[in-house]
Amino acid sequence: MGDDAMEAARLAQVGLGDHACLTFTDAEERLDLLAAFVRQGLRAGQRVLCWTDQLPPAALAAEFNARQVRGSAATRRGQLTIASVEAALLGGSVSASAMVAAVAAEVDAASRQGYTGLRLTADMSWAARPAGAERLHGFETQMADLFSDGRLSVICQYDRERFDAVTLAFAATAHTKTVAARVYHDGPLLRICRQYSPAGVRVAGEIDYRQQQVLEQALAESRRLDRHMTVNLTALSYIDAACAAAIVQAAARLPGSRRMTVMCQGLPATVLDLVGGRDTPQLRVRPGDDQR
Repeated sequence: MGDDAMEAARLAQVGLGDHACLTFTDAEERLDLLAAFVRQGLRAGQRVLCWTDQLPPAALAAEFNARQVRGSAATRRGQLTIASVEAALLGGSVSASAMVAAVAAEVDAASRQGYTGLRLTADMSWAARPAGAERLHGFETQMADLFSDGRLSVICQYDRERFDAVTLAFAATAHTKTVAARVYHDGPLLRICRQYSPAGVRVAGEIDYRQQQVLEQALAESRRLDRHMTVNLTALSYIDAACAAAIVQAAARLPGSRRMTVMCQGLPATVLDLVGGRDTPQLRVRPGDDQR
């Protein structure tokens, strides 16, 4: 694929006919994006397959449930399947062509069952193991033939800590779209990005008045896009009064029918309380171990 075929995609723009690549370093962001992708597929009446490698299927299902994906009923009726990539795709020493044929069979089965399409997400960490790289190139290249009839949507997940630069470059060119969290600030001590499930903003590290403007930008975008805002501070170790006040003020500007949920504990929770969080009706603070 040429560079002009690539685009940074919001999840809403990844639909049937799209072969997308998600490269990540932050496990929480990966799970947020996947949960949103799965939830969208279920709502659209699509068959959804999640092939997992780094997490056992039960653990991935629990992560989805924590991110507002109500998958139990969908699993019971056969719309959602979460399985290990080893059991679902690899089958020992199966060839790349056989792997692609297995995906094609799933697409045909979803059509016969009356679904509007098949939505698949696959953890590609298997390809970082011995002999995996040999099958990866053929699999990703041959997969391109499955998207022409608009029945399949795929997100392939690549952990940047498991793959070398050459493999990541190949992954970028083998897909027609890329998926990534919207990042407002990414530095050694602070990361502010869009959170997709539940929708809102994630802030990790340490933040003070010097980054207040970018925090306000992120909050303003969430206020515009999301009916109810979530501000995830569970990975934030320090916040000053100016930034805590910016969060409280963003909540106070919401109409009475909307709310902001801030997930935090320790110092951030104390500072939010000191600057008026407890007295703001639209603001709810939840501890980090009860995130969603």
